[in-house]
Amino acid sequence: MPTFPGNSARAVADSQLRFNLRKATHTIRGKRAGVVAELPDWMELRAAGKAIKDHTLRNLDRYLLQLERSVTEAGGHVHWAADAAEANRIVADLIKATGETEVVKVKSIATQEIGLNEALREEGITAYETDLAELIVQLGDDWPSHILVPAIHRNRAEIREIFLNHMAEWGRPAPEGLSDDPRALAEAARLHLRERFLATKVAVSGANFMVAETGTMVVLESEGNGRMCLTLPETLISIVGIEKVVPTWRDLEVFLQLLPRSSTGERMNPYTSTWTGVTPGDGPKEFHLVLLDNGRTDVLADEVGRQALRCIRCSACLNVCPVYERAGGHAYGSVYPGPIGAILTPQLRGMASPLDASLPYASSLCGACYDVCPVAIDIPTVLVHLRAKAPHPTAERAGMRAASWALGRADRLARLQRLASRLRRLVPRRRLPGPGAAWTDTRDIPPIPAESFRDWWDRTEGGTR
Repeated sequence: MPTFPGNSARAVADSQLRFNLRKATHTIRGKRAGVVAELPDWMELRAAGKAIKDHTLRNLDRYLLQLERSVTEAGGHVHWAADAAEANRIVADLIKATGETEVVKVKSIATQEIGLNEALREEGITAYETDLAELIVQLGDDWPSHILVPAIHRNRAEIREIFLNHMAEWGRPAPEGLSDDPRALAEAARLHLRERFLATKVAVSGANFMVAETGTMVVLESEGNGRMCLTLPETLISIVGIEKVVPTWRDLEVFLQLLPRSSTGERMNPYTSTWTGVTPGDGPKEFHLVLLDNGRTDVLADEVGRQALRCIRCSACLNVCPVYERAGGHAYGSVYPGPIGAILTPQLRGMASPLDASLPYASSLCGACYDVCPVAIDIPTVLVHLRAKAPHPTAERAGMRAASWALGRADRLARLQRLASRLRRLVPRRRLPGPGAAWTDTRDIPPIPAESFRDWWDRTEGGTR
């Protein structure tokens, strides 16, 4: 995978993509600002969300074991997955045990993180996305580019073409003469999905939160597809990251105020689905919870980077980020794009690849992401922390050592400044040679003065003579 600078360079050359991103992010950003301003205690809610998350992460082992007991007592089954391969194997085996070869899915970033759809395909199982944006991405053989709105990079004319050209390959075809009117597109998706909901006996979901004291799963959504997936099938399998647990229902109440306002700019999301184990005669007959680690305990071990695990996947940081707005989500090479992806992905996957090592630099460090984060993740601080961990070229490391040596003593710096003034005619006017050339691709070399400020001060006594 190319590095972020390479990916973003191609993205910013796409004027249609930039237009789609700017229009969508500014709309969501404006709605969020309006509903947040309505709450006089927003900052107190934000502080409460941060405190609850930090407390839970410090006691994660205790709350996960409590969650396991609660789910089991409610008739569910709990499975522990150390990595993506183990999670995919568990899910595939559970589906095979039902004898089914098709599943419907609620939008779940965790399943995208582990590549579940692709893993199931290798086992002869087809997974059907039911979220409208995820459906668009799946039909278009595409990749999500936003946490909340995975098809944010598509406009309605493009969506119409995707429906007309590919919907029949996955089930009910798009109506003839389909227009790009949003209502017509939504109706085409509704008709296409309704048949799938009624015929499929296994569903796969994620969860926004898990309540340890009762073993309750919580999904927030806007379309109702989640409610269909969570109630109609006979078997429900939920794959959830271990950091999504909260201790009590009282804690959950805080996040049910923070998340809708930060994500969709709504006071309350249209659908909040909760379920606890299984209930005879109501909903799925079997419930399985797969608790996913996949690098999260490694993140937890980093005292600075662990705050990324507070994330409630609201996407507010994406909508205010000047880098994301121009480059889009695909440039990050991960299902977690934008500022949160720039700190979460390198920690989950490690920084061995050039792409992952480049992600902490995908930021201007303006701090807008921290200002809007509903759980106060200090993303700029974590970015700087990860930049220090990233591998650096030999020439860069040598340059930093030289700078450290030069700046370590005032007399040493003064001698080097005088030497630079004498040799200033030898310095290139516009472009540095060798490893420094890239720095001068977008800026000129600042001219070296004939006299350093230090020498001028000594000669003039601070300008007094």
